Amino acid sequence: MKIALGSDPNAAELKGGVSEELVELGFEVHDLGSDDPVYANVVINVAERVVAGEFDRGIVMCGTGIGASIAANKVVGAYCALVTTEFQAERAALSNNANLIAMGQQITAVMAARRFVRIWLRESDRFDPNGRSGVKVRRISEYEKRRLLQVGREENR
Repeated sequence: MKIALGSDPNAAELKGGVSEELVELGFEVHDLGSDDPVYANVVINVAERVVAGEFDRGIVMCGTGIGASIAANKVVGAYCALVTTEFQAERAALSNNANLIAMGQQITAVMAARRFVRIWLRESDRFDPNGRSGVKVRRISEYEKRRLLQVGREENR
C-alpha cells in the first residue's frame, strides 16, 4: 500500500513519527513535504493524488488537524477524517471509508498518532458498502456528484 504524507512546518515532527511508523509496518511512504507554511498547498496536493489513485491513502497534518481536514475535504473524492482518538481512527475506516486522515501536532502526541495510523490502516479495507454506514457514505458521494453537475451546468450558461 502506498501512503502519501504532507504537513505544514508546525507538524513536521508529527509527520516524521508517523512516517517512521509506516516504514516499520512495511508501507511505501511518500513524503510530499512540510516546508510550506500554507498547509492547504501541501494538503490539497496529497488529497488530489490520493483521489487520482497515485496513492492508496493519505495522512495530512497541521497544528490542530482542523485546517488540514477542511482543506483535504475540498478535493472532490477526498474523504478526510480528523482523528484524535483510537475510536475515531477505527470509525474513520469502518463507518466513513475515509481515504485520508488528519491529525494535529499541538493536539496529538507522536506515539498516539502512530497508534491511530495503525488502527486506521488495519481497518481500511473492511468498510462494508452494504452495511449500516454504506447508505450514509453514499449520500455524501451522491450530493458531491449532484453538486458538481450543478456547478458544471451553471458554468456553461
